[in-house]
Amino acid sequence: MTERGKQIVSVLLPILACLGFAAILSAFWLSLSQNAAFEQLSDFTRILVEASPESETQVLSAVKQYQESPRAAAGEPFLAQYGYKSSSFFRDWDRAAGLMPSVLFFAAACCFLASEIYREKQCQRRILELTGYLEQVNSGLWGTIVQQREDEFSKLQDQIYKTVTQLRLTKEAAVRAKLDFADNLTNIAHQLKTPVTAASLSLQLAKTSPCHLDQVRRQLARLSRLEDSLLTLARIDSGTLDLERSKVDVYTVLELAAESLEELFRQRQVTVSIPDRGRAHFTGDLEWTMEALMNLMKNCLDHSPPGGVIHGDYSQNPLYVEIRIWDEGEGFCPEDIPRLFERFYRGKGAVGDGIGVGLSLARSVFELQNGIVTASNLPGGGACFEIRVYCH
Repeated sequence: MTERGKQIVSVLLPILACLGFAAILSAFWLSLSQNAAFEQLSDFTRILVEASPESETQVLSAVKQYQESPRAAAGEPFLAQYGYKSSSFFRDWDRAAGLMPSVLFFAAACCFLASEIYREKQCQRRILELTGYLEQVNSGLWGTIVQQREDEFSKLQDQIYKTVTQLRLTKEAAVRAKLDFADNLTNIAHQLKTPVTAASLSLQLAKTSPCHLDQVRRQLARLSRLEDSLLTLARIDSGTLDLERSKVDVYTVLELAAESLEELFRQRQVTVSIPDRGRAHFTGDLEWTMEALMNLMKNCLDHSPPGGVIHGDYSQNPLYVEIRIWDEGEGFCPEDIPRLFERFYRGKGAVGDGIGVGLSLARSVFELQNGIVTASNLPGGGACFEIRVYCH
């Protein structure tokens, strides 16, 4: 039933109830009136018979004739010509019965008025409940209203709940974004301070020894990488990083990521093992997926001993594509695992001059493609990254 239909029913029900009550009283009044008329006719007949017993037959015959004869036409009553009036024949009960129409009308009016007053109080109570709830929300207390039954305010209450929930989530997201922004500014300042200080010191030393110019070049390269990473993270946060939506072959993207790091693997004397498991693919962006996998492989490379092997494997089922990348090193420090994907976080076992955004960027790229990335230590040793890209 529509909301308009419910409103019509809520108005018609009290009216119908009053009309039903009036109909019952009317039937009762009609019964009383008929009984009163019968009693008067019976008393009149009894008086005639008692006054003239020999005329009993004629009197009863007249009563029967009266019962079977049609009603007299409208006009002056027969007894009126002898000076009688209708009020002359009313008794106390008959007068009470005569007042019955007024009583019926008054009772129906009272029932209707009472129903309207009750309905108005119910509306006021519901309005006060919703108003109190909004005041409670404005004071910072998030609660709910326990609704006992459906009424015309139910839809409004549902919409208020939805709006309040959305506002609460928006507020929490805004507070979280503000805190993240402050933390990012602090981390960026810290990350910039190190290469800038090192470059300034190297420039001063370069006046006496030109070999320090290489140190300056390395710090400038680090600043360039930091700039690229920060720009990418900013585009991810703002939702402006455009990703293609095409089929990505898993074996191909793993091979491309390994080929891009081939020189680093050669320098570290580390090899890569990626078996061909057949066709497996997901919908995503080939270039950014390759970039994310490179960051995961770099992390494994930094923790692999010379002569070690970095493994890549994958599988597919109806729900998701799974990619696993692991090394043969010592694995992650247990206390570092919960924070591995935080921006600018460098664990206890961090090596090299990384800036701590590679893993965070990789996770963000896969999340934009309906995927998740987790990290763990293998039972036999070594760090492992597990990626799941869901099909839907």
